Amino acid sequence: GVLSNISALTDLGGLDPVWLFVVVGGVMSVLGFAGCIGALRENTFLLKFFSVFLGLIFFLELAAGILAFVFKDWIRDQLNLFINNNVKAYRDDLDLQNLIDFAQEYWSCCGARGPNDWNLNIYFNCTDLNPSRERCGVPFSCCVRDPAMSSIPSVAMTSDSNWSSSSRAPSTPKAVWASLRSGYKTT
Repeated sequence: GVLSNISALTDLGGLDPVWLFVVVGGVMSVLGFAGCIGALRENTFLLKFFSVFLGLIFFLELAAGILAFVFKDWIRDQLNLFINNNVKAYRDDLDLQNLIDFAQEYWSCCGARGPNDWNLNIYFNCTDLNPSRERCGVPFSCCVRDPAMSSIPSVAMTSDSNWSSSSRAPSTPKAVWASLRSGYKTT
């Protein structure tokens, strides 16, 4: 599955991200149990436990939001580094490839800052030494399909009207940051 190799991508020093889901699920179960049973039996101890931990979670989320706002440049740099590292390993892991393709199609973006980020990938970089058939290209998920031209991405992207004259990449896709700043995709 998708989580099979995610620890290699996130480099958490051997910590498996599944444990985060297990701990959060356990805490939610205990809190839900305390709230339901406390209200059902009118048990003040369980209701106090529920309200104190719910308040604690609220203030932790508030602190995380404030820290994210204060350190937004550092977070942006870390996310940019994370995305670029994943762009480098695009063809190495099928799950990662599918995740990147999904994200780029969903947000109509191409790379972290733009299509030139794909120069970091050994299959798409635009050097003369690259023998790949995908040299100077981008993955299909970067391309904006024109239904009037073709439903096959490889045919649709060969037309000169889909490519800018000064760039190797489509002129319409946005970068990840522009997509995230404008909010989720609305159709």
